[in-house]
Amino acid sequence: MSTAIVFGLCAAGAAGLGLYGLIADPHPLRKILAFNVLGTGVFLLFGVVARRGAVPGLGADPIPLALVITGMVVAFSATAVAIALLLQLFQATGAATLRADASADAGTDPADT
Repeated sequence: MSTAIVFGLCAAGAAGLGLYGLIADPHPLRKILAFNVLGTGVFLLFGVVARRGAVPGLGADPIPLALVITGMVVAFSATAVAIALLLQLFQATGAATLRADASADAGTDPADT
């Protein structure tokens, strides 16, 4: 089994695990982490595709690798913004979850419930 196949399988596993966590877990912080795992799998898969498409004897194609690096920077920034929003939610409500009945007790203190 070649290294490209091993990395491809790891990328598919990470993307699948991230997608499962994104769908199955209701906690917002875990959703953010699952989205990062999903993105890592996609970046790894894109890097494998860039390497396999290269001419033998030369390095990988630089265009997909530049896109992966740009995607990593954007993913890091989006994660920082999402965590900052989650911290603001925690400070405002006292809980880091989104409840369906939050509009019913909007005027009450969350510590009383």
